[in-house]
Amino acid sequence: MQLVLKFSYLKMKKKSNNFNKIEKKIRRLAGKAIDDFNLIDDNDKVMVCVSGGKDSYTLLDVLIYFQKIAPINFELVAVNLDQHHPGFPKSTLPNYFKESKIPYKIVSQNTYRVVKEKIPDGKTMCGLCSRLRRGILYKTALDIGATKIALGHHRNDIIETFFLNIFFSGRIKSMPPKLLSDDKKNVVIRPLAYCEERDIKKYSNQKNFPIIPCNLCGSQEKLQRVQIKKMLNQWERDYPDRVQSIFKSIQKVEISHLLDKNIFNFNNFTRSV
Repeated sequence: MQLVLKFSYLKMKKKSNNFNKIEKKIRRLAGKAIDDFNLIDDNDKVMVCVSGGKDSYTLLDVLIYFQKIAPINFELVAVNLDQHHPGFPKSTLPNYFKESKIPYKIVSQNTYRVVKEKIPDGKTMCGLCSRLRRGILYKTALDIGATKIALGHHRNDIIETFFLNIFFSGRIKSMPPKLLSDDKKNVVIRPLAYCEERDIKKYSNQKNFPIIPCNLCGSQEKLQRVQIKKMLNQWERDYPDRVQSIFKSIQKVEISHLLDKNIFNFNNFTRSV
């Protein structure tokens, strides 16, 4: 009996140590991103977009931690956009926000109906849905006086978007950790930019967040992002350092070694004699 108890204790201790390592890693990388890109300033009001997925829960949890220890003062407001997806559990997020004692706002907009009316059955709904969602969130940020909009995109999202733009848009473009909206009225920040999805998943599982499933629109296995994710996962299995190298390359751009004459003047440079 004593051996069983001792084994159980050691197992729990190991699990606790593993979580502490993940927690410290995520906090360290999020803190580094905030510092590297000046994501949060003194007296900011940060609108944290929470969908109910692992990424946004982790983002909110990390920012609540930083709010307590940071040498600056900033507000947090959790915002969820209820898009009227069939089966969406409306009480889950309000209950979580109340338990976390964080100010929150639920925005209700039936974008699901709009998307279903505009997009034929079998076609990808994500493009239109994301544009509608972005417009509503931008307006909400202005309405509540938020100075920053925090999104839960992580390192994997950034790399996937990089390849999506290369393969399907013919552009070298990704998700920056800090972005000024086209109308220059909103600043979007991504504090989890350095964090890996697998670590976020472990963190979320250990914290036991009340996850809302992301399959409310139905299965869309042919999505371009799904295909890119499969490609990167295969690369990671075959060449473990490749994805990390890709991420580093996005941070070390040599514009003189590309072909965009709009950002590098190939006509007006001279050699030293």
